[in-house]
Amino acid sequence: MSVKSIDQLEAEMADLRSRLRLATADGDRQLANKLRAELRAVNHAWDTALETLDDGKSAAPVTPPSRTSLLPVRERVHQVLTLLGVAATPKMIVSVHEAFLHGELVATKLASLRRDERTKFETAPHSAPYYLCSALTTDQLTSVRALLAVSSWPMDRRMIGPLSARVDFLTAAIRIAEHIERAVEVNPAAQRLLWNFATNIPGATSLHGPVRPKSVIESARAELEIHDDEDRRQRKVAAQRARRQLSELQQLFGAPPMGAVRASAS
Repeated sequence: MSVKSIDQLEAEMADLRSRLRLATADGDRQLANKLRAELRAVNHAWDTALETLDDGKSAAPVTPPSRTSLLPVRERVHQVLTLLGVAATPKMIVSVHEAFLHGELVATKLASLRRDERTKFETAPHSAPYYLCSALTTDQLTSVRALLAVSSWPMDRRMIGPLSARVDFLTAAIRIAEHIERAVEVNPAAQRLLWNFATNIPGATSLHGPVRPKSVIESARAELEIHDDEDRRQRKVAAQRARRQLSELQQLFGAPPMGAVRASAS
């Protein structure tokens, strides 16, 4: 069986999304469910293929050889978010990019990114394999300030409730530590990033020697068990409500704030 390239997987995702929209519009639930399952599988293959690009077992060491990159900003941000697996602030995105990816990424360049992505979606919906979109609050379904997410993620992963900030922090810590474990070489920026996560997780640091990725993973998973089930429940309920109440555009970029709704009604 041949291994598909990232470009091939992205084209396949776009085709599946298009077919899924048609099946849903036609009311063919059986076909829609089948296409959703295929889309999840292809999306998982895409995530795996992207991670392989940075895997120390099959790629160059993670130490950036230069401060330049030919990739557009949105693609570099997408790489970081895929690595983390959770919504993140521009500051976190820049720190992870510095630790693991080539080139320089400046936080100010991310300021207008979500607005540009919204305009792109409004102009040509579903024309791209993914959009950099918003995380949404579980109560009002509005956009969470300064958090970027990926449109191809399940919606509940983009919902942010009372426990989600901590859950996402612990999840990101695990992903970072696992990435460092796989790396052939770890640069100082990656070590600082791991330390910053570890100092905010009980039991992850040691008085003797540097922070170990394994300690971070074990400590983060232990705390995650306390919050994860309830957080998942809250996110799932909010995601179901968002699908019922919001338009496609609002599902990606949030409902208007209540104040804006009242002003419009007036």
